Amino acid sequence: MNAATSDSESSLSITGAGENGNDTSLECREDTKNAEVMCLGSVNEVKSRAVVKYSTAPPPTTYALLQEKTDLKLPPANWLRESTELGPVGTTILGSSSKSKPFSSFGMAYDFIDSIGNDVDVVSDSENIKKLLKIPYSKSHVSMAVHRVGRTLLLDELDIQELFMRSSQTGDWNWLKEFYQRLVDQKWQRKKKSKEQWYQRAILSKFLYYSINGSGAAEPVPAASGEPTQREDEGPERGEMGPSWPAPLESSTSVSEDTSAPKQESVPLENTFALGHVSSTPKEQNLTTVFNEGESSQGLKNDFVRNILWTFEDIHMLVGTNMPIFGGGRYPAVSLRLRDNNKPINVLTGIDYWLDNLMCNVPELVMCFHVNGIVQKYEMIKTEDIPDLDNSTFSTKVVKDIAQNILSFLKSNCTKEGHTYWLFKASGSDIVKLYDLTTLCEDTTEEKYQNPFTLPVAVLLYKVASNMMMKGQNKKHYGTIRTLLLNCIKLLDQERHPQIVASANFMLSELFQLDEPQKGQDGESLPSGNSEDSYSEEEEEEELPEDSDENSSYSTSEDPSDDSKAVAIIKSVGELSVPEKYKSTHQIRPNYTCPVSRDLEERCRLVLGYVLKGLKAVDGSIKKESELPAADPNTPIPLKYEDITHSTVEKEIALFLDKDESCQEDFEHPTRSGIIPGSWQYKMKLQLFFKASKAYYVLSDAATNLMKYGRALRYIKIALQCHDAYCSVSTSLHTEVLRFHSQCLSLCGDIQLMLAQNASNRVAYLEEYNYQTKDDQEILHSLHRESSCQAFNMITELATDLEHQLSVSCKCYEAVRDLVVSGDFKEQSPEQLNQVLKRLGNIRNEVGVFYMNRAATVQTERAVNQTVSTAEQELWKKSFSCFEKGIKDFEAIGDATNTALLLCNTGRLMRICAQAHCAVGSDLNRGEFSPEEALYYNKAIDYYLKAMRSLVKREMHPAVWDSVNWELSTTYFTLATVQQDYAPLSRKAQEQIEREVTEAMMKSLKYCDLHTESARQPLYQYRAATIHHRLASMYHSCFRNQVGDEHLRKQHRGLAELHYNKAVKLFQILRDAPCELLRTQLERVAFAEFQMAGQSSNLAKLKTLSGALEIMTETKHAFQLIHKELLEEQRQRSDCTEDCSGPSKTEGGSSAGLNMEELLKLINVFESSLSFLLLHLVKLMTATKKKSGTVEEGAFKIYKQVYSVLLRADKTTPLITRVELILDLLDQLSSRTGGRESGGE
Repeated sequence: MNAATSDSESSLSITGAGENGNDTSLECREDTKNAEVMCLGSVNEVKSRAVVKYSTAPPPTTYALLQEKTDLKLPPANWLRESTELGPVGTTILGSSSKSKPFSSFGMAYDFIDSIGNDVDVVSDSENIKKLLKIPYSKSHVSMAVHRVGRTLLLDELDIQELFMRSSQTGDWNWLKEFYQRLVDQKWQRKKKSKEQWYQRAILSKFLYYSINGSGAAEPVPAASGEPTQREDEGPERGEMGPSWPAPLESSTSVSEDTSAPKQESVPLENTFALGHVSSTPKEQNLTTVFNEGESSQGLKNDFVRNILWTFEDIHMLVGTNMPIFGGGRYPAVSLRLRDNNKPINVLTGIDYWLDNLMCNVPELVMCFHVNGIVQKYEMIKTEDIPDLDNSTFSTKVVKDIAQNILSFLKSNCTKEGHTYWLFKASGSDIVKLYDLTTLCEDTTEEKYQNPFTLPVAVLLYKVASNMMMKGQNKKHYGTIRTLLLNCIKLLDQERHPQIVASANFMLSELFQLDEPQKGQDGESLPSGNSEDSYSEEEEEEELPEDSDENSSYSTSEDPSDDSKAVAIIKSVGELSVPEKYKSTHQIRPNYTCPVSRDLEERCRLVLGYVLKGLKAVDGSIKKESELPAADPNTPIPLKYEDITHSTVEKEIALFLDKDESCQEDFEHPTRSGIIPGSWQYKMKLQLFFKASKAYYVLSDAATNLMKYGRALRYIKIALQCHDAYCSVSTSLHTEVLRFHSQCLSLCGDIQLMLAQNASNRVAYLEEYNYQTKDDQEILHSLHRESSCQAFNMITELATDLEHQLSVSCKCYEAVRDLVVSGDFKEQSPEQLNQVLKRLGNIRNEVGVFYMNRAATVQTERAVNQTVSTAEQELWKKSFSCFEKGIKDFEAIGDATNTALLLCNTGRLMRICAQAHCAVGSDLNRGEFSPEEALYYNKAIDYYLKAMRSLVKREMHPAVWDSVNWELSTTYFTLATVQQDYAPLSRKAQEQIEREVTEAMMKSLKYCDLHTESARQPLYQYRAATIHHRLASMYHSCFRNQVGDEHLRKQHRGLAELHYNKAVKLFQILRDAPCELLRTQLERVAFAEFQMAGQSSNLAKLKTLSGALEIMTETKHAFQLIHKELLEEQRQRSDCTEDCSGPSKTEGGSSAGLNMEELLKLINVFESSLSFLLLHLVKLMTATKKKSGTVEEGAFKIYKQVYSVLLRADKTTPLITRVELILDLLDQLSSRTGGRESGGE
């Protein structure tokens, strides 16, 4: 944009008069923040508001009142020369033609890109606006090009005469000329401006230069030299060409060498500044694929002195104007007009003056009248009085209706973004027609018939979308951005404009949020992209037929041959004056969210599709450039104007690509495909590779959540290949890229771990892993242009070896750890470091467990007489190393729970080592408890105690605490049991062994949690009962073997009785240990029998035997449990015999709860022990009866009877029968024993 003369411009604000016609007031202010002039007024009940968005005009110059009789035919001395009072653009303001330049609306749109698509209805030259609003009053022809971007319409004059004159020279526009001659004007011919028109323009220019001369020093230049006459005559001829027109896209650059092309001096860039707007690109950039050299300076350039946001009623227009504004004295802002006194002001002139003043918010009009160039008089007219002038009276309301009707007509029919519409009214005709030139151009078959408006429209669509993206628009605008970009891509040829196509596809991929769940409105997914207001590449024709009700206002004329190509027709310009005659039936485009599926994989696939298209565009441009012939070092390279791909859009794309400028790139060494670092291809490829990598990462993560680990590994492999290609292209890696790379490696480690843990589905995973889509293959092809993509093959292979998968997973996490702790990355992502250390600790635990289990397997398969092998020891070392490193990882992040678990696993490893070192005798039986066993068991105990200390208390993590507690108790119990069963008598004394066993047993008992209700409570109870039983047995044995020390014997006897009683109580609580209960009771009876053997008196013996018999009766509970189990087994055998054809279990078999062989032995022992007790009781009672004559006859008889039954019992009867007999005998004994005891007491 042409900018103002300084950073702080004095902006003129003029408040228009109200309806009462009061004088207007003048207000001048400087506003460096908003850089806007805001004016609001109402003229004859028409609302008008003007905001000066940009101005290069200097402060208003005081106009000079010319003396009467001043001859305007003579040029002033300063004519057509730059004036310091007017600034550097003075000649532009006063000396140039008022004729609209081609694409002037695009120049303004580029400068005020924020307003395009949403805030503004119309962007155009003020001359075009005036021409449209004068249609009902004028017979002149109207020819305008209309383009739509969102709700904004861009209007530009389509100079048919200039266009067809060029067509005659170059043949570029013959298709439009032929169409025009066939359907519009069959007798077209070039119309030349009259000499009167050139004369009026010349004296107007001289009049204005006289008026700015100031202090009356304007003096005519003598005509003797003839120079003014020559300029006056030659000026029109030079300007007769008018504004230049673009060549079609295929025009060669040789057109620029045409000497007939007009040239215009451009404004120096350093003298320009845009108020309220920071331009994103230099405005002098040239589009060589569209404009020739002469046109480039006035093509997509904003050459207007002022850009004004004009609100006329409810219509918002961005207009450009060059109307000179003068000031000074009592009238600080006026417009100067020169009129022939012999020609009255007509309606067209009045509307023209009125609209100019409204747009520029000028309250006064100064009219200078002349006759044949001789000044006669001046007249001051207020703006609100212009509609009421004699001979030019018009209704402002009618003008308002015209504006609203024309806008509604255009909005209703110019519905396709990217299309060029032609609004045409022939001279003298009342019919206005609207054609779709894009459709007409597409109907042709020859390439030269391309639409010359395509590139400017595409660039504008891209710039609007780019601006919305850079402003961080809300997601509800993503649908709008997507539509703009799709239409932009649709208009462009990828081979000619690869940078815009690649960048547009990249921005399309950026619209899809891959790191957040997609939320549709009201919980439903949005349509797939084509609503009635969305124009995408897949869109079909959705416009209403021309004969539908909604288009009835724009029906065709009676001649079908004339109107079959027209989109819409206004039958009579008079209809435009009817209020609300035309209503917009088409909503230009509402804001709607990006219309994509909520399915994550589908979104990622869309992203990858756009990435692939972008890569193809970049690769195509690289290939094309590489095919150029090598340059001759002796031949100078001619300089060219920059291509569109390196100029108009370069900075917008750079804003997306240059996200981190902290690293300096090496511009000397091209990449593998030939890309020069720093070029747009280089930057674009980096971004596309990075985006593809992200998309594949998200796909992999989603597949992992679905437990599709083969698919997940395939996706993460491609993601890492994208990163590999990125690294091959980039000369340095930014922190964001490194952080994302660490996430990819971490996910790869997760997937490999899951594959290792789910090895049973390996076939299905392999099938998923080997599948590839066409897009995947093409993206990989593009990646291989830059890299071999082999760097991460090892960690992304689907291996069949479990150890390899675990090792790869561990290496992935280690690589992530190294990335995270490097540089300042650790401070930036402390949470990520914690996560990776937790993962690393977890995988090291998995690897450690793997080696530990393999060592246990080797130990099981090892022959009994073989010693520990070197391979087994290596497995221990590997397992221990992994556990040790994992413990350090968890300790680094303060994870006490996982630290305790790994310490617990290390303790288990020590127990396996202890078991491997058990001694084997020469007879292949288990040898004595070895020192190595003791060493490893004690190490295991140390690790378990460390785990307990790590947890501090049970409340921290009850489950882990209970697990460690159980393992610690188990280790103590195993240590005591092995030491007791395989006592190292060759190395230690019996007393020392008993002491160590007792200590270990008591510590195991200490960690038996008997009171907390949990799943392990029965196990704790069983273990505690077993410990008490073993201790009682040990003290029982000591009591039997102890000789001499009566105090110690008495102590052992007491301890044995204590532990037997505790064991019995605990076994009685359990319902699934009847054999253990029975064994314990039988040992108690044996203990009593042994005590009886040492007694001498019959009375003492009788008492001891009675106590033993009482213990026998207490076994009733155990036999009841055994009987219940046998009945259940019998019932199951019976059911199996009836329902199943398989064989039933034999008596010698074992049920689910009983060991029949052991039970049979116990019953035999019980029967023999009971017989022994009864026999000795009968003998003692008989001896007592003979001696004292007193004995309980009832008990005596029962004992003899029970003894007799036991002697006659058949040992071959079924076990359940024997148990029932025992229960019956115990019932007899218990009833009698109870009665005797009560009687005795």
